[in-house]
Amino acid sequence: MKFGQLHLFENPMGRTEKEIVDEQFDIMVRAEEFGFDSIWPAEHHFSEYGYCASPAVTLAALASRTQRIRLGTGVVVLPLNHPVRVAEEYAMLDLLSGGRVDLGVGRGYQPHEFAGYGVDQTRSRDLFRESVEIIQSAWTKERFDYNGEFYQLSDLSVRPKPLQKPHPPIWMASLSPETFQLCGRYGFHLMCAPVFGFDVNRGAAQIEEYRSALREHGRDPADHEVAALTMTYVAETTQQALADFQDAVMWYFRTFAKYIAPPQGQPAVKTYEMYTAARDWLQTVEWDLVVERGAVVCGSPDQVAERIAQIHELCGVTHYLAWTRIGGLAHDKVLRSMELMRDQVMPQVRPLGERAPASTGG
Repeated sequence: MKFGQLHLFENPMGRTEKEIVDEQFDIMVRAEEFGFDSIWPAEHHFSEYGYCASPAVTLAALASRTQRIRLGTGVVVLPLNHPVRVAEEYAMLDLLSGGRVDLGVGRGYQPHEFAGYGVDQTRSRDLFRESVEIIQSAWTKERFDYNGEFYQLSDLSVRPKPLQKPHPPIWMASLSPETFQLCGRYGFHLMCAPVFGFDVNRGAAQIEEYRSALREHGRDPADHEVAALTMTYVAETTQQALADFQDAVMWYFRTFAKYIAPPQGQPAVKTYEMYTAARDWLQTVEWDLVVERGAVVCGSPDQVAERIAQIHELCGVTHYLAWTRIGGLAHDKVLRSMELMRDQVMPQVRPLGERAPASTGG
């Protein structure tokens, strides 16, 4: 079992942006000291929910201050970025970091972000498909053409090429049921998120659909990783953990609900229903339910280790993505949770789910 951290750069407390950025960078740099295998800043725009507008810039700064930790993106919102630029920037980052890049990609889900960039969210699936095809070609072909609906490229040679061959591992965020199969068809590593409604107690069937799609396209599921994003907090006692973390978590869910209104225009019925159901659930969800579904893992070190082991058993997770700095949680509490994870949680859980390393490409 590997351990990573997601970072959102959220600011619920009206603190300065400089304070938020400094705290985030301190946590990400020290993640290596605290035994984490990866760090994953998430692309977001235009709100207190998160303002890491460029994971590439963030990770480039971190590359010079770390030595071994993997540098992932959780995720790059491909419909909001030109795919050639994505290919160039993360190839450069791979060279600068000595081959430590993991590219996490997704379609995005917040309508106000699409509106801010003037992008039609109802076309995000097609934009995403063209983008991943172009990025892979840019990384693996000396010259290539592309004739799509959104992008037309002629005899293009993209430099530099990444250090990892055939290219850095690609991970795909999967929220809706059909995206689990799509991730398998692409041959990417899977990122699922109890935070966003994936129920670990019933999610094994969706992950098996991913693995079935891998097999159908001639790939071995043992060569592919499954990551789960979960809000995670460790304190010396369960009572202390709950007292510290509950309000921060509920701030997140209430804030999240504001930014996933159904897309404007005339989206597909299934898309509209999915967004509406997610928004309604987030607006009314209570603490006990998010804990039951696996969205939150919170407690003493032994309790947290036991729950992570349960999630692994239920879903076959190989890469556990802990989200601890959330909702204005005090900086010293975040660092103490990381210390307890290193010293008392990771040693219990690391032997689980050992599979091929993420650096195998895909």
